[in-house]
Amino acid sequence: MRIQENPEEIPTGETPRSYLVTCDRYLVDKVYAGCRVNIVGILSIIGGPTFRTATRTIDALKDTAYIQAIGIQRDSIVGGRMRNVLSQVDEANIIKLSKDPEIRKRIIASIASAIYGSENIKEAIACLLFGGSPKLLPDRTKLRGDINILLLGDPSTAKSQFLKFVERAAPIAVYTSGKGSSAAGLTATIVRDGMSGEFQLEGGAMVLADGGVVCIDEFDKMRIQDRVAIHEAMEQQTISVAKAGITTVLNSRTSVLAAANPAFGRYDDLCTVAEQIEFQSTILSRFDCIFLVKDTRDEAADRKIAEHVMNLHIGNICTSETEDEIPLVVLKKYITYARARCFPRLTEAAGLLLENFYVNDRKETSGDNKKCNLFTNPLDGPAGRGIPITVRQLEAIIRLSESLAKMELSGTVNEEHVNEAHRIFHISTMYAATSGFTVNMQPPEELKEIILKIENALEARLSIGEKMQRTKLQEEMCSRFGNERACLLYTSDAADDMQCVDLGGRR
Repeated sequence: MRIQENPEEIPTGETPRSYLVTCDRYLVDKVYAGCRVNIVGILSIIGGPTFRTATRTIDALKDTAYIQAIGIQRDSIVGGRMRNVLSQVDEANIIKLSKDPEIRKRIIASIASAIYGSENIKEAIACLLFGGSPKLLPDRTKLRGDINILLLGDPSTAKSQFLKFVERAAPIAVYTSGKGSSAAGLTATIVRDGMSGEFQLEGGAMVLADGGVVCIDEFDKMRIQDRVAIHEAMEQQTISVAKAGITTVLNSRTSVLAAANPAFGRYDDLCTVAEQIEFQSTILSRFDCIFLVKDTRDEAADRKIAEHVMNLHIGNICTSETEDEIPLVVLKKYITYARARCFPRLTEAAGLLLENFYVNDRKETSGDNKKCNLFTNPLDGPAGRGIPITVRQLEAIIRLSESLAKMELSGTVNEEHVNEAHRIFHISTMYAATSGFTVNMQPPEELKEIILKIENALEARLSIGEKMQRTKLQEEMCSRFGNERACLLYTSDAADDMQCVDLGGRR
């Protein structure tokens, strides 16, 4: 087998170093791809094969160094990795820190403190770092405890900075870009060994980050077939491989933090959500929180952001804002201890509250709700336009509640944790699913006058029953009135599912 150094220990700009290890007798089949191991062995050298010709002898390969394994110790996700990081003094300091009644606020304030605002996103990222409690049911069914978050929004809103911070703060993290990642690079691939000619299994980013976080930037630039490949890894947390005679299942118990841009580069409130998001509902339903990050134009907010950025560049950082922050080294140890030692469970009162939230949310988003949403196709008719609140979303709120309790090193999840988790879910996924322009919404005040003129022009341009291509009509109205947003808004509302305009008595 071949071993590789840990991804978080690789210097920037360098390729990971690897070594060949040989195992025999009881050491065979003791580890699999993605395991983190401590190996004791003997460094040996093997000579390469030679080929003889009529005149000389050619060495096909140079001498190769390898390790003859004597003993192998596999680190478990829970205890093994914590023993290598934390000492008894660290554990005592962590327990003392958890007694602070404001510990949760201090943790949230320590998340990407260089970024101004975005408190709700920081709280959700803190939940992702701590994670929920994984469960193993009596029938061997596994329920994941890792939280997945998608940041979707305008450029220059610090999405990539959040991903870079998580890479530094998480005990185990792998950062990758969607443009340069393939399905094999994220999951697993089969390669042929140069010496023996046999096929070998190599784990990808989600296998190497087992027990940690995978940060995927430019998630919208990935090919559709590559995004489909991580469906199993995000929900079942396993990767099934059946290639070149190798059939196995690898663990990928990771959280996914992804960042993406809308279909048109920037988010437009005059378009529906389904028109701006090019993701399939199967991948969106696997994210516990979906945040719409908008670049709003507000003079007061812009001035505060500019002041914050200037202070960062000048070095004039307010001490009152940083005194409550936890240093990154301490925060990393605190997260490691909480993930290894704390597994909170729901109380009966918290479970009853969750049941009521689930029933009420399904009641509010069922029936004649015309708001287009993230998870269904808007062309499926009125029945497919309600915001689906399914068991996956219920489990997402449960995981958020457990992570909030884990920040306090609490063994139980109470009603306050459930209420806060439900609030995070509402301002993220529920808000993202119901935002954007819908049929029942009124247009902005500044566009009402121009839309009235466009309506009169359409009635004069088309007769009853006449049909015309929507794109051609939009170009004609835009060139005539000069307001592209109003023309696209009104003509899109007048178009039917066949991409044409029909004034058969509707206008």
